[in-house]
Amino acid sequence: MSELQTREPPPRDQAISVAAISPERPDNHDNDWTRRLVLFLRVMAVLSVAKGLYHWAQITGFVGGEDDAFEVQTMAWQTATIYFAVIELVAAVGLWLATPWGAVVWLTTVVSMAVIELMFPAIYGGSLVVVLGEAVLLAAYLALAWLAARERPP
Repeated sequence: MSELQTREPPPRDQAISVAAISPERPDNHDNDWTRRLVLFLRVMAVLSVAKGLYHWAQITGFVGGEDDAFEVQTMAWQTATIYFAVIELVAAVGLWLATPWGAVVWLTTVVSMAVIELMFPAIYGGSLVVVLGEAVLLAAYLALAWLAARERPP
């Protein structure tokens, strides 16, 4: 017999083969900020669904009385309400999937609401609390996105 046929394969390293089939993954904390960002996006998706459904409830008359009916509101209020009813739900889908376009659509809703509250107070009342809340959410997103980007190598 030739030398090639009589050689046995080298023994496998037991530690490597056991680690490869082990169901437990080592906890190396490499993607902690990315996980936190995805969790934040999912929470914002749920909040966007709630806001979108609230706007639809205003349109359909499920909330408010006869004095607050959609038909008796100003054209600017109606337009803004329809805009947010649609865009919030679109943003929610994109946020839940953690897609880049979802974050862009969500950022559009945040900036739009802040602009409407600040520059057109006659539409929704010009609440600075809403603007501050939107600014805090925007800052949280930017911080998490920056930290998540830093943990990935270029």
